[in-house]
Amino acid sequence: PSSRAIIPKGSFSGLIEVQLTDAFFEDPKALTGAYVIPIRITGSPDTENILYGKPVDGKEDSADIHVSEDWSEKPMHFALFGVKYVNPWHGSWLRRGALIVRDRSGAVMSGQSMIDAIAVMHDRSNGLGGGFAGYGIYPHYKDFYAFHLFYDGKAAQTETEAFIHRHFEIVYSSEIQTRKIPTVTDEPLIFRYFLAPLPRKLSHSHLDEREYVARCVNRINACIDGAYVFSSGKNMGIFKGVGYPEDIGRFYRLEEYEGYAWTCHGRYPTNTPGWWGGSHPFGLLDFSVVHNGEISSYDANRRYIEMFGYKCTLHTDTEVITYIIDYLVRRRGLTLQETAHVIAASFWSTIAGKDDVACEQETLLRRMFPSLLVTGPFSIILGYTGGLMALGDRLKLRSAVCAEKGNIAYIASEESAIRAIEPNLDRVWAPAGGEP
Repeated sequence: PSSRAIIPKGSFSGLIEVQLTDAFFEDPKALTGAYVIPIRITGSPDTENILYGKPVDGKEDSADIHVSEDWSEKPMHFALFGVKYVNPWHGSWLRRGALIVRDRSGAVMSGQSMIDAIAVMHDRSNGLGGGFAGYGIYPHYKDFYAFHLFYDGKAAQTETEAFIHRHFEIVYSSEIQTRKIPTVTDEPLIFRYFLAPLPRKLSHSHLDEREYVARCVNRINACIDGAYVFSSGKNMGIFKGVGYPEDIGRFYRLEEYEGYAWTCHGRYPTNTPGWWGGSHPFGLLDFSVVHNGEISSYDANRRYIEMFGYKCTLHTDTEVITYIIDYLVRRRGLTLQETAHVIAASFWSTIAGKDDVACEQETLLRRMFPSLLVTGPFSIILGYTGGLMALGDRLKLRSAVCAEKGNIAYIASEESAIRAIEPNLDRVWAPAGGEP
C-alpha cells in the first residue's frame, strides 16, 4: 500500500494502492458508506493553479478546511473517495449474458436478441460495416452523457482527453470491453467516458446543455485528427465497426447489455469506403439513425445543414439525415410528425387535396425547409430516448416491415428478421410511404 501518488506530466490519473483489512469488513459501518479515503494535492510544477482556497478576513491562520464559513473561496485541492463494501448477492444488479425480452412496462431485452435477428439478413450486407444502438443500457450512469470514441492512436487520445477535461467532468472512463474474434480486425482504440458539462464552462458559453454537448462533439470530430465521437447520448450507446453485424455484436459483447429499445444495421457501402466510423448507426446526443438506401439530395442537404454549425466529416447519407433530425427536433422544436413531413414531404398535388389545417401546415413546412427534403430511395429508423420511429420515402422504394407482439414493437427490412426472435406475432404490416 502507498500513501503517495505522482501523476506524470501529460497524464490525468495516478494510482494509489489501498489495502483493506479484516477490521474494515467486520465493521457494520463498512456497509453504509461511512468511510472515505482523503486525497490532497501537495505539490505541482504549476503551483499557481492549485486551488488552496481563500480564508475570510481574520481566519488567515485558523481557517478549518471542514468549516465552509471560514472561507470566502472554498479550497478545492482535495477529494474524498467513498469506500463501501457491497455484497454481490445483495441488491439489484445488471444481469449479464441472458437473453431477456420484455414488454414496455419498464423491463428490458438483451443485445443477444438483436444479434440473432440481424444474422438472418446476413446477405444484405457485405462485411464492411455493422452496428447497434441500445437505449437504457447505462442505468447506473443515466444522468451523464456517455461518449463512445474511436482513436487512431495514443496522440489523438491524449489531445481529445485534454479537450474533454477542459469542458467536462469525467465521472468514469474506461476502454470498452471487447472480445477478439477472427472476423473483426484492425480495430481502433475504443474508449467510453461518462461526462457532465463543467458548470463554469457551460455558464460562460451561454448555451443550453444539449447544444453545448453537441458543439463539443462536432469540435472533436472536425478538429482533432484521428478521433471520432460516435455516440454521445444519456443512458444509451452505439456500438459499430467493420464486419458483418452479427460479428460486431459478438465483438462488443452485446449479450452482456440490456436495454428497453435496440436498433441494428448491416452495411453494404456503395459510394464511401467501409471503415469503423462510417458504419451505422450514426448518432448525435440521444438520436441514432440507421438508413437503407441512397439519397440523391445529399449535397443540397449537406450545404444547408452545415450553415448551422454541423460538420459532415464522413460524407455519408446517414450522417446528414441524423443532423437534419437533430436540427429540426431539438433546435427548431418540431414534432416527429412534422419532421417526417419535412424529410419525406407529400407531393404538392397530395397536399392540395388535404383538409385546410393539414394543407396549411404541410405547405408551411415545405416552404420553410425546402433544402431539407430528402429525395431518392430510403428507409430509416430513428432511435431516441423513449422510442423509435420508422420512415420511408414517398414512393416506398426501400422496404420496411412493422410488427407487434403484446407490448413489444418490431421494425425491420425483412419480416424474417422479426420472426427469428418472435415467431408468433399479433400484427404485421407495411407502413405507408412518407408516414412515420
